[in-house]
Amino acid sequence: MILARGISGQAHLEEPLARFGAAAAERLATATEGELPEIRAWRRAFSTMGLKPTQYRCASESLLRRFRKEGSLPRLHPLIDLCNAVSIAYAIPVAVFDLARISAYVEVRYATGDETYLTFAGETEHPPAKEVIFADAAGRAHARRWTNRQSGHSAVRDTTEDVLIVAEALHDTARADVESLIAALSAELSAHWPVSPRSAVLTPSAPRFECTEAAT
Repeated sequence: MILARGISGQAHLEEPLARFGAAAAERLATATEGELPEIRAWRRAFSTMGLKPTQYRCASESLLRRFRKEGSLPRLHPLIDLCNAVSIAYAIPVAVFDLARISAYVEVRYATGDETYLTFAGETEHPPAKEVIFADAAGRAHARRWTNRQSGHSAVRDTTEDVLIVAEALHDTARADVESLIAALSAELSAHWPVSPRSAVLTPSAPRFECTEAAT
């Protein structure tokens, strides 16, 4: 994961977006997104959670599927565009949370059934008990079904300045690939914004990442 402070909506990213998109296109030229080892691992995880993998896809699979069909991804915000491009290049889900919209911390855990989740359409949902979610101290779910769908509450917007970026993977070479993704994304952040990213790879023996306003 990466902590970055000082993000704005003013950045020109045509070159890195094209470069990461070309990397994704090269992989999709020889295999569909569902055949990639990174995606197969998430499909197995979703099946274990009792979810139909072709109904509930991890975020990177959804992006790759759209990219394969349309040849591009929609432009939303420079940081989101960059993270989406990196996500499809690595076939790894990348979530971006606005730290100002998170209460105290965010953690991956099972839902109790009492949490609230705000959709991008402005509707409130309550993830059922035992669903894997990203939750904060106020009982908000910032992502549903682990890496399936982010909340509109903590999504990056024009006023966003400080962000926590989370990349997760489960395939055989996940550790090395996540480290490579973090290094590549940190380099782009430093090149296009006046930020000094701080990063870490979480493990069972080191499951927390501390920052001033939030921890995960």
